[in-house]
Amino acid sequence: MFRSHHEARAIAERARDEARTAGSPTLEAEHILLALSAEPGTAAYEVLASAGLDHDAIREALDAEFAESLTGVGVSLSAFDLRQPATDPARTPRWSQSAKLVFQRAANAVARRRDRRLEAAHLLVGVLDARVGTVPRALALAGVDRDGLTGRAEAALAQRG
Repeated sequence: MFRSHHEARAIAERARDEARTAGSPTLEAEHILLALSAEPGTAAYEVLASAGLDHDAIREALDAEFAESLTGVGVSLSAFDLRQPATDPARTPRWSQSAKLVFQRAANAVARRRDRRLEAAHLLVGVLDARVGTVPRALALAGVDRDGLTGRAEAALAQRG
């Protein structure tokens, strides 16, 4: 198959930290996207930055998606005092289905391209390939062209090839 690259391991660890910081019991696709945006020196980071998607911009898009989702069911976020969740550094978030699918889609991209190792840009492709869920909704609200971003990630992989 392929061997995991240190970039992918670093992203997985950073995603776990993102989930822990958010107080989430599960590591989700959005935590992987946040981790990708906070890993300078990777092709994924460069692709996201070129689209104006730094860590803060992605966090804002995810917050907007959360507020919009609540509004969709008749709940106003402003009606609640949501304090920052307590984090337990000893607690390890479980891998959610959305995060597992990111890695599965990234592995498929590695195999399809016949690359030898899983890199951050493969993970970005795995995140962007999701058609439903929090990340696609958040990126749509932020006006991001996911297909265009996927093309840039694929081009970055081709250049590194």
